[in-house]
Amino acid sequence: MSPLVWLLLLTATAVAAALAAFAPTSPSRAQRVVGAADGVVGDGVTVFDDVPAVTNLDPGLLAALRGAARDAAGDGVEFVVNSGWRSRAYQDRMLHDAVVEYGSEDEAARWVATPDTSLHVSGQAVDIGPAAAAAWLARHGAGYGLCRIYRNEPWHLELRPEAVDAGCPRMYADPTQDPRMQQ
Repeated sequence: MSPLVWLLLLTATAVAAALAAFAPTSPSRAQRVVGAADGVVGDGVTVFDDVPAVTNLDPGLLAALRGAARDAAGDGVEFVVNSGWRSRAYQDRMLHDAVVEYGSEDEAARWVATPDTSLHVSGQAVDIGPAAAAAWLARHGAGYGLCRIYRNEPWHLELRPEAVDAGCPRMYADPTQDPRMQQ
């Protein structure tokens, strides 16, 4: 091959590589935009609202939450859903963001589970606020089978029907201590 042909081939290859580097790619799951259909909630969502984060919760959990919320309202306390059911994509996004924020997967695991282990993805966990609601549930939640599971997350609740009679189980320090979170 002549030097001119080699030069043209080399130039064409370099140009193709440069163009490929700037070609648009599809976003990874962690970069995908998530919205209400994935379980993202806006301000002021209650356990009575018709949004996926609420309606996709486990029916038993949702019924217990609604019963507790009605009774709490009598005490002037409103439950706000800060997070409920989440899609796998939303959970993956949250985990990715936590790794960036906390600097490592190990530290992020103290706050955010994987899509495979998160009980939010299966609709079996809910995060309730504000602080007055979390405090009300700390005092009265067992009577509805609603239990805090992690000491570092006073807002995180799961349904434990046996708690109505036996009280809530001992809390884990954080999700890294919970055997269900081990992969």
